[in-house]
Amino acid sequence: MDLQFEWEEVKAFVRQPDGSLFSWCERFHCYQHIIYGIVNKSKSAVTLKFDGKEFCWELGEYLVPKLESVCFIKQVFPLHDEIKRKKLLKCWALNWWDLTDQPIDEIYSYFGTKIAIYFAFLGMYTRWMLFPAAFAIALQLIDFGSLQLLVLPIFFIGIILWAVMFSQFWKRKNSALLARWQINYSVGVDPGNKLLGMEWSSLQSPVHLIRKWGTDTTNDKEVYQRNEWFGRLMRFRNDVMVILSIIFLQLPFELAYAHLYEVIESDVMKFGLTAVYLFAIQHFTRIGGKISVRLIKNENNETAEKRADSLVYKVFGLYFMQTYIGVFYHALLHRNFLTLRQVLIQRLLVSEVLENLLENSLPYLKYSYKKYRVRKKKRREKGSSTGKIQFSSRVEKEYLKPSYTASIGEELEDGLFDDCLELALQFGMIMMFACAFPLAFAFAALNNITEMRTDALKLLAMFKRPVPRAATTIGAWLNIFQFLLVMSICTNCAFLVWLYDQEGKWSIEPGLAIILVIEHLLLLIKFGFSRIVPEEPAWVRANRVKNATQAQDMCSKQLLRTISDGKMIFGEVKEKERKIEECDL
Repeated sequence: MDLQFEWEEVKAFVRQPDGSLFSWCERFHCYQHIIYGIVNKSKSAVTLKFDGKEFCWELGEYLVPKLESVCFIKQVFPLHDEIKRKKLLKCWALNWWDLTDQPIDEIYSYFGTKIAIYFAFLGMYTRWMLFPAAFAIALQLIDFGSLQLLVLPIFFIGIILWAVMFSQFWKRKNSALLARWQINYSVGVDPGNKLLGMEWSSLQSPVHLIRKWGTDTTNDKEVYQRNEWFGRLMRFRNDVMVILSIIFLQLPFELAYAHLYEVIESDVMKFGLTAVYLFAIQHFTRIGGKISVRLIKNENNETAEKRADSLVYKVFGLYFMQTYIGVFYHALLHRNFLTLRQVLIQRLLVSEVLENLLENSLPYLKYSYKKYRVRKKKRREKGSSTGKIQFSSRVEKEYLKPSYTASIGEELEDGLFDDCLELALQFGMIMMFACAFPLAFAFAALNNITEMRTDALKLLAMFKRPVPRAATTIGAWLNIFQFLLVMSICTNCAFLVWLYDQEGKWSIEPGLAIILVIEHLLLLIKFGFSRIVPEEPAWVRANRVKNATQAQDMCSKQLLRTISDGKMIFGEVKEKERKIEECDL
């Protein structure tokens, strides 16, 4: 239960992990409300002067948007805390000895919930991946001889059970983190909710909302139903548009690349073609992502979280096609593990190296180029071509850093969109083709250990401090991981069938029948494991009930105190009226 903060009851409110009363996200929104809440409440317009120019600050107009419109304010952004930033650089970004350990509480205190949850997920995902990576390395180094055909199904069953357990235990850790950070995820309204076509906040009073909505419940019901079905229709239309664009635009391009890859005989030319293809498809897919952002604006989603989830599903559909269709083409065409393994090695190496180079070098190059232009401009103003040019303040230096935004736009998602997308595509690649290339788990584990530190370094040194965003989970990405897990069960069973069926004939033999039975059992385990292992630890449930009880007690005390104060005030007013009447007599 969320209670209104009162300074007199400050001891009753739980402190943050760093000892502060409010989280960074709460403090930022308070600062933002104070800064953007300055409004002209005088009786007339005010004339403001800046750099020899005058502009009129109208009655009832907000000051900061006005100053931004006349370019007096270029950008409002949070600054890095140098003491905390250097501490995180030392114990997190540059601490390569602790492979998967991270100071999650410090990350939460500095960046907010969403980024902390992402790094907690990345750390647990990488830590758990060390087990299948070790299994895969043993599978690669040890020659099992005639038992090789038996070892692959065992490896396949093992990694499916690993993925199912990881998914369920991550949910438990996620709920434990929220309980540790005192984040209430069971109640609360998103500030971006739309009711009856109006933007509203959970801070609005019921009386104010009733005045807006009116008392005609029949009309309200019709408006709700009309908005609901209109939103669903728009979502269905957008989904159909994305699917048709994938089928008629992206699929032919992917098949053309796969055919050229088969025609070319030189391995060097194949690597070059793969690099050009990945560069081109990344550009085209980002264009598709930006189009998806525009489509989502017309979907009438209830909350910002649902808008973000809708965007994730659409963009992932585009990337799913461009990432896996070529690999499936080679698998169906050749039905040969050696050829498929070669394609996977090239895809993994080229895509991972290219992605890491682009995401880490581009922000640094942009920042260096902006600093060079500013220094060149200052030298020109000073009339000197030599000498070191210093920035006037830390604010100016941080202003030149790029913002932490997504490649498809910053309207709905921040830079975590690209990082989560990279993880999801990697998970799909190593899981759906696990039987063809088990060693991919070792490459992925090594890449994720590097990714953890480079992402931290990127946030602390290369970008502006990100705007904190509220979140309780990784959102739609967890559903995408579940979808890829189901797909991996089907694809790996198909690969095992091809492996055992050397002549290319689909004959139901005892070995193939066992594979089909294994597929059904794994699907049953995948959907039944969630019933065995609860998503929330018992201590988290007990803690939530305890907090809710304490909050209800406090709310009751506040209500009784308010009623008592009201009676006292009412009694004082009555006493004054009685004395006035006696004086009149």
